[in-house]
Amino acid sequence: MRALFGRKVSNLAELHDLTAQAMKRGQKGQPYTIIREVVLDDEVFRAFVADFLEDQPWIEKTDGGSNEAGELRCIRVINKETGEKVLTDTQGYDYCRYVALEVDE
Repeated sequence: MRALFGRKVSNLAELHDLTAQAMKRGQKGQPYTIIREVVLDDEVFRAFVADFLEDQPWIEKTDGGSNEAGELRCIRVINKETGEKVLTDTQGYDYCRYVALEVDE
């Protein structure tokens, strides 16, 4: 699995824009693996994607980084109502340092 990650992306609209630009350039993205899933109701998910740089209570200092295979260790955040998914690699921070869209292939 691969995804196009952006660093310190402000919100979902910016992430969509950066992803579209990267795809136009033919970028393939980074390999990743899921370490945990967080399911949020629509209201909480919308608040989350409105500000990726806000600290999140469900992020732990040990989240993120790379595994031995070089894959980014990500949390998959899911909107319970819509099924929309965002990946985050926190790199040990309390906020979403790196984010990507997860699309079904």
